[in-house]
Amino acid sequence: MTVGQKMHQTLASLQGAAGNMKTFALETQDQNAKKMFSDFANQLETIVQGLRGRVNYIEQEEPQYKVLSPEQMKQQ
Repeated sequence: MTVGQKMHQTLASLQGAAGNMKTFALETQDQNAKKMFSDFANQLETIVQGLRGRVNYIEQEEPQYKVLSPEQMKQQ
């Protein structure tokens, strides 16, 4: 697995975790837990934004790390 693939996989995992935290916040009746899960989701989204910026920078500087979607691969 390339560095680009690992970074994209990490990005997807973090986005999934943020989504899970939002779901937990919606499903709980405990107001303390709801706030905690919402805070965790916000923290994860901040991390996702930072990592996405890093991924974009790396792909501009090192095009070999760019991960193409299946549709993009068909066009080449």
